[in-house]
Amino acid sequence: MTEKLTDLPQWKALEAHHAEFDKVNLRELFDTDPGRAERYFAQAGDLSVDYSKHLVSDETLRLLLDLAKARGVFELRDRMFAGEKVNLTEDRAVLHVALRAPATERIEVDGEDVVPAVHEVLHRMSAFASRVRSGEWTGATGKRIKTVVNIGIGGSDLGPAMAYEALRAYTKRDMQFRFVSNVDGADLYEATQDLDPEETLFVVSSKTFTTVETITNATSAKKWLLAGLGGDEAAIAKHFVAVSTNDKAVAEFGIDTENMFGFWDWVGGRYSYDSAIGLSLMIAIGPERFEEMLGGFHTVDQHFRTAPAERNLPLLMGLIGLWYRDFWDAQTLAVLPYSHYLSKFTAYLQQLDMESNGKSTRRDGEPVEWETGPIVWGTPGTNGQHAYYQLIHQGTALIPADFIGFDRAIEGTDPFGQQDALMANFFAQTEALAFGKTREQVQAEGVPAAQVPHRTFRGNHPTTTLTAPRLTPSVLGQLVALYEHKVFVQGAVWDIDSFDQWGVELGKVLAKKIEPELSSGGELHHDSSTNAAIERYRGDRAAK
Repeated sequence: MTEKLTDLPQWKALEAHHAEFDKVNLRELFDTDPGRAERYFAQAGDLSVDYSKHLVSDETLRLLLDLAKARGVFELRDRMFAGEKVNLTEDRAVLHVALRAPATERIEVDGEDVVPAVHEVLHRMSAFASRVRSGEWTGATGKRIKTVVNIGIGGSDLGPAMAYEALRAYTKRDMQFRFVSNVDGADLYEATQDLDPEETLFVVSSKTFTTVETITNATSAKKWLLAGLGGDEAAIAKHFVAVSTNDKAVAEFGIDTENMFGFWDWVGGRYSYDSAIGLSLMIAIGPERFEEMLGGFHTVDQHFRTAPAERNLPLLMGLIGLWYRDFWDAQTLAVLPYSHYLSKFTAYLQQLDMESNGKSTRRDGEPVEWETGPIVWGTPGTNGQHAYYQLIHQGTALIPADFIGFDRAIEGTDPFGQQDALMANFFAQTEALAFGKTREQVQAEGVPAAQVPHRTFRGNHPTTTLTAPRLTPSVLGQLVALYEHKVFVQGAVWDIDSFDQWGVELGKVLAKKIEPELSSGGELHHDSSTNAAIERYRGDRAAK
């Protein structure tokens, strides 16, 4: 059994430090340290991160780094990059970093170099994407494909859907791309109701090709296609491709296994959109842009692997987040991108972070006795400013926030010159959250006395300011890798397996049992509440 986190002298030192630090104000920290903004700043690739507006000092950072060393974060990182089986409960390597490794690198799993296989799949993806984009690949009636519908769930949907929205400005504009994940039939209906089956290609993403939601939607999509093409089963092979490893199930579905793109059990779903799971994205942005994105991932992989601890961005962000979660009782983390194109980015991070570190069992099977993963939430600015920012500014909860912005708009996407207005809000919000507005300042403005308490802002709300020159495929890869490795750091310190997701399974197992009961009318054997709810559902359906 490993030593408990809370028994470590490094942990106890942080507790004592927090007790002294609890009343410190960001105004004071900046007043007493004129060089703070310059020192609490680091870069990785195109990413610039200012963490000076956090409730930390040199001593805080030193103690946090001491804790990371004591928990073996660097050793676990190196074991992950070396292909060791750091996913303990599934006895698997964790090698999403291999998905973006250059062909010249060598990364082994069980003595086998996996990099050549990765590049073989990328080559096949590139050839297929190019055929679809050029019109060489046609549907069963000879018409070119105009719409690609990605069918997946979890990482097989959130990743490519997020990246498609983020990189929409780089996509092939004479094609449409849609993403279906919800087993609610309305999702597939809305995705297909205005499409021409002759011009539609479905990408079905399921490693085992047994994922209930995905196969349910894929089967319904097949029915839709056949209804529109006169029932010719041979048409399936021209309108469906698979991202899977289950040749038999794919072939039984009617997909030509020549058009099946595989990946490996060392790729977790939430880490997978830079694998074959990103096939629909590659069709959208083209193989060259996809390769640029992989290069961005690799840039931050190398930074995480080699940068000194005091300048290592994933390490610093992970430890600062842990500081708030475990010592300040911050329940949540707001991620606030000031980019319309990053509309799905925070939703993507929800799975990455909460599925990875939403754990209460240590790697050795013992219960966790400290706080683990935060609730991740947020939407793009400036919309959020007119919704929940009120709570961040003047509510009672401490909510650390990551602000993500860009120096320049994507070329051609800001014809009326609104980028400065957007970024003025970006910078203003981090300043306002940090320093607030004192009672004296409000009174000096002549505000009526009764309103002064309501218009006073205490400030002291911590934020990270993360910027890049422009949102490009490479920068998106860098951003995602930054958060991937940040999550890794926190899981390593918390002594949890960040790479399994057993919590996803129980409800799905019960759903398989309940589904036939909804129409059978047979006896129920659940708890009284669930039995009553099912009975009401049966009654309502029968009445209609």
